[in-house]
Amino acid sequence: MFQKVPNYILAIISGLLFSAGWFAPLTFLLFFAWVPLFIIEDRISNSDSIKRKKLKITWLSYFAFFIWNICVTWWIYYASFGGAAMAIVCNPIFMCVVFMIWHNLKRRINKPWAIWLLIPIWLGYEYGHTLWDLTWSWLILGNAFAFNHNWIQWYEFTGTSGGSLWVLVVNILFFNVIKNSNYKIKQFAKPAAFIISPIAVSFLILSISNNPTNSTGSYKTVIVQPNVDPYNDKFYVEPQIQLQNLLVQLNGKLDASVDFLVLPETFLTESFTEGLENESYSLHFLVDSVLALYPKLTIITGAGTFGVYKPGDNVSSTARRDGNSENFFDSFNTGIQLNKDGISYYHKSKLVPGVERMPFPALFKPLESFAIDLGGTMGSLGTQDERGVFYSHDKKVCIAPVICYESAYSDYVADYVRNGANLIFILTNDGWWDTSPGHRQHLAYSRLRAIETRREVARCANTGISCFVTPYGEIEQATPFWEQAIISKSMTPNNHQTIFVKFGDIISYSSAFLAILLFIWSQILRFKKS
Repeated sequence: MFQKVPNYILAIISGLLFSAGWFAPLTFLLFFAWVPLFIIEDRISNSDSIKRKKLKITWLSYFAFFIWNICVTWWIYYASFGGAAMAIVCNPIFMCVVFMIWHNLKRRINKPWAIWLLIPIWLGYEYGHTLWDLTWSWLILGNAFAFNHNWIQWYEFTGTSGGSLWVLVVNILFFNVIKNSNYKIKQFAKPAAFIISPIAVSFLILSISNNPTNSTGSYKTVIVQPNVDPYNDKFYVEPQIQLQNLLVQLNGKLDASVDFLVLPETFLTESFTEGLENESYSLHFLVDSVLALYPKLTIITGAGTFGVYKPGDNVSSTARRDGNSENFFDSFNTGIQLNKDGISYYHKSKLVPGVERMPFPALFKPLESFAIDLGGTMGSLGTQDERGVFYSHDKKVCIAPVICYESAYSDYVADYVRNGANLIFILTNDGWWDTSPGHRQHLAYSRLRAIETRREVARCANTGISCFVTPYGEIEQATPFWEQAIISKSMTPNNHQTIFVKFGDIISYSSAFLAILLFIWSQILRFKKS
């Protein structure tokens, strides 16, 4: 069937099929995306006439992965040309290296079943890629089903890695049918069943779904989309003006029944030092103009803050010297809770490589001044070790203050829930990417976090799209992009922990461990053969 199709055409087809996964309603094509690459690898490996086999497999697989990356994430260049280069040029290198590790192991084992070893190796790579300083989780295979959330209600058991496993299994089954040149309908029954069965389970879950358990009542939440241009206005217009505009926008929208007011990432553009809150005009404004009128209200907002180290403190690798003095400080992209009980902070800790953080700061600290400003601060930002949560007055509501890029990480967001969060608030600023697919992809990923944790999500974006997301991934009251908007809803906390939250990303943990063992085994086979 594919004997006469040139290898480079197969690579193009593979890249396009991968890309189609991120463009609904074409997501189902992801179940065939690996097949052309498998054909290339098998054809070259078993050929007696082709020379430099590894080199050919390497550049063809890189070509396919490059097409995938550029088709899905080309929009990054709106915010950062360097970031786009890293994602579009370097990320396929990582993918290619993983593919070649599997190819070498498969060749050394030389058994038909060795194709299945790609599953732990690839899943281990996806997990590892979420942990290091060059992390980029956007193209995790399981993320693609954010656009078909009714197919993956079982993510509450497996997390996004379950979707990646699903894609790989189906692709291998289809390839085995093609490789055996047996195109009878019954031969396609097994891969078809593996596609249909999880979808059927998902719809079964939806049919028997109930409201979240262990509820502590409902809490009225108001989301404000201020729609301030992040390039030309947000960090250049006086904070007083933006705060006055907030009051105008809130006119008639707040009353005594509102429990939470949610503002977007870095809404407060007046950076201030933590511990010196009394010196902040913005905080005083919110207290005097909003909280004074509604004492039961809690404000959740984003800001840029500084943390100053005292003499004798352990200084982080991201800390900077304060002028010519001996004092050091960290800059943070911060989530803030402000109410009558005081102020609480959470520091964004999944930072965008090359944008908010210079990778490996301890090694490349001299280059941190080249980090790109996408939040009002320059250089590498500081982080915190724990996923901090915010508590309501009555301690019955526990908020996960997820900031922007963090919402693309499943196990990371689950950590907030393990720490007690029963609602998720996502604070973001998606105006960096203009009207490209970037902000829509980011929005869709919030569906995955809702399903994995079965938590309601309030998503507040500076320029859109703001919305509420149900525990089953349904988007409600989505605002128009690049327009001012205010939406409200009574949100219901859920204290029940899903299997995924309770036990973590077991598929990824076990795959990473097995991938390490397989790599060691591959090296043993290599030296044994030599």
